[in-house]
Amino acid sequence: MTEMENPIARVRGLGSAREGGHHWWVERMTSVAAFLLYAWLLVSLLRLRTLDYGTVREWLADPWAAVPMLLLLFVTFVHLRDGLRVVIEDYVHDEGNRFFALLLVNFLAVGGGTLAIFSVLRIAFTAGGAAAGLR
Repeated sequence: MTEMENPIARVRGLGSAREGGHHWWVERMTSVAAFLLYAWLLVSLLRLRTLDYGTVREWLADPWAAVPMLLLLFVTFVHLRDGLRVVIEDYVHDEGNRFFALLLVNFLAVGGGTLAIFSVLRIAFTAGGAAAGLR
């Protein structure tokens, strides 16, 4: 900054990139959705007679349980990825490290979410029993 430059001149052009509002809104919506879906999960699990493998598997085979569970997993992993992205962008200052950390978070979130969703789908679609090799 030159000595004749006004401090406001330093920040001109550094305002909103028109993405912050959207990111903020998505983060709030996923947190509300996750809260509601985790409340549903807690109530649903408390209503089961036992929490053994067979009972939970039978419950999860019902579409009225599997669909909200899939939504819960999706919202959780999207919220996790977005939240970690904000932390990395705010606190990792080296461009190379930031790129690697964001890439790692994206791969882990997509991979973890895909594995979790696949697991629920496998239970939901193979509700017939042990013939599918789930025991």
